[in-house]
Formats: sequence, C-alpha cells, structure tokens
Amino acid sequence: MTPAASLFTIGYEQSTPAAFQAALEAAGVDLVVDVRAVAASRRPGFSKSALAAGIAGHGIGYVHLRALGTPKEGRLAARSGDHGALMRIYAAHLATAPAQAALEELAGLAKGRRLCLLCYERHVEGCHRLMLAQWMCERLDAGVTHLMPAPF
Repeated sequence: MTPAASLFTIGYEQSTPAAFQAALEAAGVDLVVDVRAVAASRRPGFSKSALAAGIAGHGIGYVHLRALGTPKEGRLAARSGDHGALMRIYAAHLATAPAQAALEELAGLAKGRRLCLLCYERHVEGCHRLMLAQWMCERLDAGVTHLMPAPF
C-alpha cells in the first residue's frame, strides 16, 4: 500500500531563502510545487532556477505548475486586497482545461510524497493556494499544514 500523502503550503513573503529552506526541511517536505503563474521574483533566491537549486541542496525536488497560477486579473485583485474577487476569478480559472489537467498532475505528484504548495503570500488566507489545498485535501482525504518560515 502506498503511504498517504502529506500536504503543506508555504509562502516566501517576509522570509529569507535560508529560513524558507529550514521550514521545508523541518516539515520533511520532499517536493515543492510552485503554483505561481510567473515563477519569477525580485527577491533573491525565489525565482524558479535559484529556488529549485537552493532546495535541491536540501534533497527537495521542485516542479512548476504554471497552469495552477492565478490569472493576471486575480493577481490584481489580490494586490488590491479584494480577496473575494481573487477567489471568484481563481475558481473560474480552475474550471479551464489547462488547470484541470494541472490539478490531475498535482494529485499524481502527491501520491506518497510530502508535497508543499508554494506561492508568495505569507498568510495562506490571502492566497489562491488555500483553494488548491482544500481541493487536494478533499481529493486525497488528507489534512494540510500551512508552514510559516521565520520572518526576516
């Protein structure tokens, strides 16, 4: 029997790469799934290549599922603090064929893994990864732990 998945989420806002990596390592995460539409960051160490390389040094894999990122209008709603609009826009996005395919890929990646969904926002309540985590919990009959790396 395959072991049950363990699901985590994490945001890197107000964190250093070292604190971020330490939080992943302490939780025993073995795969980070980046759910940003744009896996770039002005913060050193958090763009796609640098992030993947940094966590690889801790034995943690990296996958970017761009199709699970928030569309531009959703990101604009999030920046303006309109959480309701963000969630409506993101729910509509999840109904699209590319997002549905990425959700299936995500569910497959989670089997027997300690998987962590990654985005920018420190607090999951203001991020689309909350909706993804809820979907994963229902799909996999699993719980979720929201990691919070030490702030700088």
